[in-house]
Amino acid sequence: MTETVPGVLTVRGADTQALPLVFDSPHSGTDYPADFDHAADPLTLRHAEDTHVADLWEGALDAGAILLEAHFPRSYVDANRAPDDMDPDQIDGTYPAPLNPTVKSQLGIGLCWTRVPPAGGPLYTRRLSAEEVAARVDRYHHPYQSRLRALLDDSHARWGAVWHVNCHSMQEVASAMSTQTRGTPRPDFVLGDRDGTACEAGFTETVRAFLEARGYSVAVNDPYKGMELIRANGDPAQGRHSMQIEVNRKLYMDEATRAPNAGYDALKACFGALALHLSDYVAARLERTPAE
Repeated sequence: MTETVPGVLTVRGADTQALPLVFDSPHSGTDYPADFDHAADPLTLRHAEDTHVADLWEGALDAGAILLEAHFPRSYVDANRAPDDMDPDQIDGTYPAPLNPTVKSQLGIGLCWTRVPPAGGPLYTRRLSAEEVAARVDRYHHPYQSRLRALLDDSHARWGAVWHVNCHSMQEVASAMSTQTRGTPRPDFVLGDRDGTACEAGFTETVRAFLEARGYSVAVNDPYKGMELIRANGDPAQGRHSMQIEVNRKLYMDEATRAPNAGYDALKACFGALALHLSDYVAARLERTPAE
């Protein structure tokens, strides 16, 4: 069974879920809303996408997991940001809720993006209205975050614990919109667990060891520790484990054209094997700590 909210999200695997393992891809959406009204070159703007990531993780379904994906682009409204992560100076009018901008908003990549990757030029010729931002949150951002939380809550209620993998991709080198120095090369993978506060150490270590055994370079919490969906849903003391996986785009696509490259199929097969490996990990953890 596939659950779809047109233009917003799709959930697959809820009817075949065999264990409390949930994958989500909040940034792979390519359905650009008609009211976006940006001033960017469309192909250049696509550098914001985690293009193909949901498809790369499709093997999670064969592992008995759930896969949630967003359809809308993160540059329109970012499902991996807090709903208050927006600079009020970037909004025309009075926003209906308090705002608390972070460094991401300052870089132009907060709740609603204001800069175009990778060079960081202006995304709009105007400020977004308060009504526009609020509508994007209501129609896209909130439904995605709420659906993910419901999937995690349902799994936790059923099994007494849940493991969540937040799936992303990253540019080969740091851009002008990064917290790193421009041009800094990235490893093949970066795993983020918010310095061990969002999931049990064994979960992160299992992923790191699996990838390194296959010859990939892997960093942990540098430069990506995990953003809002990890922060909001990771609580190891309560049996809620969330981690982020960033994959270097050079492994699977041409960043300029967004077309899959020669490594695409091999990476997709690797992710399918990793999902099965994580399902074995979760099953073993449940046997040691059964739900009450």
